[in-house]
Amino acid sequence: MHTTMHLIEMALQEDIGSGDITTDNLILPDQKGEGEIVAKQPLVIAGLAVAHQVFGYLDPGLEFNPKFNDGDVVEKGSVVVEMAGLLQALLKGERTALNFLQHLSGIATHVRSYMDVLGNHRVRLVDTRKTTPGWRSLEKYAVRVGGALNHRMGLYDGVLIKDNHITAFGGIVKAVTEIRKRVSHLVKIEVEVSDLLQVKEALSARVDVIMLDNMDLGQIEAAVAAVNGQALVEVSGMVTKEDLNKLAATGVDIISAGALTHSAKAVDLSMRII
Repeated sequence: MHTTMHLIEMALQEDIGSGDITTDNLILPDQKGEGEIVAKQPLVIAGLAVAHQVFGYLDPGLEFNPKFNDGDVVEKGSVVVEMAGLLQALLKGERTALNFLQHLSGIATHVRSYMDVLGNHRVRLVDTRKTTPGWRSLEKYAVRVGGALNHRMGLYDGVLIKDNHITAFGGIVKAVTEIRKRVSHLVKIEVEVSDLLQVKEALSARVDVIMLDNMDLGQIEAAVAAVNGQALVEVSGMVTKEDLNKLAATGVDIISAGALTHSAKAVDLSMRII
């Protein structure tokens, strides 16, 4: 599993390689400077600590003074961070730090727009495992900054019996019965279903969560009525921002959307030397 520092080291090596031939030939190693990161559009900021780690890796003595906290709404033209330290470090770390900050803030901004649409609905909006390889912990952090919640982090921290598991093992009840013998009683069991017959099978197996996959609104409403509080109901599959209120009104407990991470657009931030 990649740690944040591992990602930073890889990113800096990818960008700097054997050396920054521009900066190294223009700036003295001990030359000091100041810089600031500026928002070029309205956004929800996320990833400030990661940006700090990038510059700190290159200059441990660098002063990094954020003017906002992760999760804050930042207006266009605002100075997000002020920095002071070795000028070479500021110039070499600029693109890598901005790449992290723009991507994570893009997710947080995107997620916040979903949360604004949901308003006061009590349904939980959660992400999925549709994340950039190696970036999952950071992207899921940005989802939380945006105001939504995380689904399972990976295949290791929650049972989710999907359609292919059901096909391979020979049915919902059979699969749930077998897995219940093998996992801790503390682990919740979720099953993906695609029709009302499978909803009834999942209920008979006494699962904790039933995921309704790619069902229409009528099917979802019927499924919620059939479950009647016996399990949590999650809806998933091609969820868009425009669907949120209609889905929430059906009475489901959870809405999961891969778009929270895989469809977020990076925001526009820049760094300038003062």
